[in-house]
Amino acid sequence: MSFNTSETDRLLSTTRSVKTRLDLTREVSDELILDCIDIAEQAPTGGNQSSRRWLVVRDSETKKEIAELYREVGGEFLKEQAELLDGTGHHNEKTIKASSYLAEHLEEVPVLVLVTIYGEHDGSGRPGLFDSVIQAAWSFCLALRSRGLGSAWTTMHLGNAKRIAELLDIPEGVTQIVLLPVAHTIGNDFSSVSRDPAREITWFEKWGKTTRKPTNGLAAFQDGPGLTVETDIKATPRQLWDLISDINISSNFSNEFEGAEWLDDDPQEGARFKGRNKNEKLGEWEVTCHVTAYEPNKVFAWAVGDLEKPAATWEFQLTPLAGATRLRFAMVLGPGSSGLTRAIEQSPDLEKKIVSNRQKTQHVNMRKTVQGIKELAEKN
Repeated sequence: MSFNTSETDRLLSTTRSVKTRLDLTREVSDELILDCIDIAEQAPTGGNQSSRRWLVVRDSETKKEIAELYREVGGEFLKEQAELLDGTGHHNEKTIKASSYLAEHLEEVPVLVLVTIYGEHDGSGRPGLFDSVIQAAWSFCLALRSRGLGSAWTTMHLGNAKRIAELLDIPEGVTQIVLLPVAHTIGNDFSSVSRDPAREITWFEKWGKTTRKPTNGLAAFQDGPGLTVETDIKATPRQLWDLISDINISSNFSNEFEGAEWLDDDPQEGARFKGRNKNEKLGEWEVTCHVTAYEPNKVFAWAVGDLEKPAATWEFQLTPLAGATRLRFAMVLGPGSSGLTRAIEQSPDLEKKIVSNRQKTQHVNMRKTVQGIKELAEKN
């Protein structure tokens, strides 16, 4: 019998990390906790070995000691960051504020569940340890959500793992994985959050290859084949913006143009620039590009040739990280005509191979672009 997928999807997409909406006054029964652990234990287990162990802590004095060890690792930092970001609109403002609140009130949460596993990670990369427990711990969170309870995935305690092990009599050879504060939730109106669409973070056949339409194997031109190259750079979005919005710097790295110049005085969405290049087959050529997105310190994108049916579309995207910025450089071929479409017209039976070869060449050039920008940014 099939599942009600709408309910399954609602559970999966609305199980949030609950911190400020944990009910600190309402008791949580052992029966509820054990029911959720029974469900969680249905998760796959490496080698079919029952090695996960769940430690449920209710005693107020023990919870207080755990909370003090938890705060000792990063509680003061969270508090300082929450005060620093308050009212700034920073993308992490709400998250840091909620994390600081949880650290401050951790001992007041009705139940603390520590998820552990027999074994110590040896760094070999072999499966069987963390992959056997993380999926079970998340299943536990889903089971909580379906019963009107919530939790938050916390690992800050691991900075004091040895002292917590001593406090809780955890023997050597057991690895602590995650500490889950458990409580009934205040309200049940949790919703999904904004995430990158699957087609923007999923590659097909090889790393970085994308398509706008479903394919079976290699992409044809009409499938909207594209590429994405990413790298993390130790620089601020502002520093990188000066580089990615300079059409000559970015195009010189990628070999897309030998030179480029703005046709409009004010670079913004809707503005145009002209790129020039030459090769053995086409000789010298130039093309007008239309800016389709221009958000300083965030996004710079353009369409090549006809705005409605471009030969290709390109995009730089900047995402701030802790102490760095992720640079994403993406492109999609078509749907308009180009040298690529002419090559396909001459050898239609080789279309997918022609497209694949074009992607391979672009991949090399795009990697040169992000690497060149990275070196410039980190040198400065």
